[in-house]
Amino acid sequence: MKYNPDIHHRRSIRLKNYDYSSIGMYFVTICTQDSAMLFGEVVGADSISAQVVLSDAGEMINALYQETICQFHHVASVKHIVMQNHFHGIIVIDRADMESAPTLSTVIQSFKRHTTIKYINAVKEGRVPPFNRRIWQRNYFERIIRSEDEYQAMRRYIDENPMRWKENEHHLDKPK
Repeated sequence: MKYNPDIHHRRSIRLKNYDYSSIGMYFVTICTQDSAMLFGEVVGADSISAQVVLSDAGEMINALYQETICQFHHVASVKHIVMQNHFHGIIVIDRADMESAPTLSTVIQSFKRHTTIKYINAVKEGRVPPFNRRIWQRNYFERIIRSEDEYQAMRRYIDENPMRWKENEHHLDKPK
């Protein structure tokens, strides 16, 4: 069915009138479609030493994220984690030149596009498990980090994500 604005009412979850290319830090969560477990598994989820063991697909996603970040001037990543069915990262936009700064959305779209293309090729080669219709959900979650305390909390959240894996009813946790 084609998009019909009279029937389909997509609501943006972005902060209205906010410039997402402005200098700042953003905590981002990107989920797989239907929470598909494509990227690995958590080992020792009930202990403080819990860690994610990435599959070949997860290793590919991790490498492509780093490549994507390097493609953009004025963009860096200070922390990230690839989980079984989602990704968390802290992306920094430091725009010294207002003309060339990408938006957060541009960075995320590039990441999703590149990972999808590479993932499809890897499925065709039999190196990674297939997926249903698409790898990533249509949207992503972001939170503008506005203070040092919030930044430290998001870093801890990423570090502790594997330990919280079993706590979540759907095995998909998001920061509060």
